[in-house]
Amino acid sequence: MEYIIFIILAYLLGSIPTGLIVGKLGYKMDIREHGSGNLGATNTFRVLGIKAGIIVIIVDILKGTLAAILPIILQADNVYPLLIGIFAVIGHVYPLFAKFKGGKAVATSSGVILGVNPLLFVIMILSFFLILYLTKYVSLASMLTGIITIIVTVVQKDIGLMLATSLLTIFVIYRHHTNIKRIINKTEPKIKWM
Repeated sequence: MEYIIFIILAYLLGSIPTGLIVGKLGYKMDIREHGSGNLGATNTFRVLGIKAGIIVIIVDILKGTLAAILPIILQADNVYPLLIGIFAVIGHVYPLFAKFKGGKAVATSSGVILGVNPLLFVIMILSFFLILYLTKYVSLASMLTGIITIIVTVVQKDIGLMLATSLLTIFVIYRHHTNIKRIINKTEPKIKWM
């Protein structure tokens, strides 16, 4: 029963559509009707600009972090934080509050990692920005960062973290299947600010 309560809380937390809220409250705009139509941080950056994008990415990361540390905060020692965090990611991708059409799992997944392993989170951020600098593709940087994260967890010999990061990376890659096609066809937009 305890697990069910945490899973529901994490899913609802992940379901908060940050990009939609920031767009409607701050810009009187539904970002689902612009750019890629995605509710995540990348589309927010492209459609609404840096300030809105930063707000969305920070809140989306913190959704994952809070979900992962809920069992710790509430002293539920028998509840595995990574598992609960995964349900926040599911909520972010399929949000109850936005007709089940959300983001691509990147920021919230990284937030889950921040909650359970801050050093790994730092490695992820550094990897992401290095790959982004070299390729100029946000989507490619997101997917390759997931793969690097799995490799780091293998080196760390943390089976639970390795399984969780593998699942999250598969989810991120699956959510980027259209981006993969655009990268292959050389139609994926590159960032211009790096």
